[in-house]
Amino acid sequence: MTELTTLARPYAVAAFKHAKKAKSARRWAGELGFLATIMSDVQIQRAAANPRVRREDFATAFLSLCEGQLGGDVQNFVRLLIENRRLDLIGEIVLLFEEYRMADEGQIQVDVRTAYELSGPETTKLSKVLQAHLGRKPEMAVTIDPELIGGVYIRAGDRVIDASVRGQIERLAKNLRN
Repeated sequence: MTELTTLARPYAVAAFKHAKKAKSARRWAGELGFLATIMSDVQIQRAAANPRVRREDFATAFLSLCEGQLGGDVQNFVRLLIENRRLDLIGEIVLLFEEYRMADEGQIQVDVRTAYELSGPETTKLSKVLQAHLGRKPEMAVTIDPELIGGVYIRAGDRVIDASVRGQIERLAKNLRN
């Protein structure tokens, strides 16, 4: 996955800089997400990767499939990706673009796993604590994972907070082995 990120980063940075300059980052995010959905189709992936398909022909066919869904600047971006045979990176580009957009807006995506469902006040309190700790407003995606036994496991970018019972047991077992 790291190699894909390395390849996708220059495209995501360029797209975000253009979108920010044009004050259309939210539109770009939506349209890039649409492209990622289209590219998730196996037949389209095969056609994009087929070296016998002329790039111009594929670009025409692909953009006709997306007709009415993409602005002119995003269409040009798609043409560039197709020309460089990088359309397969669109999923990773979307993730990076969204990360840049959220950081620019003072937000951060936070994945929270809990052993049990959080109540409204617990979610609000956790959000406030994370905002104070991370310095940005968290956009939380909460999932229930009974294997945690209790507590929470939080991932925000490259930061991980493992306050789960399972994590504590694993750390204890590791210490006992050493």
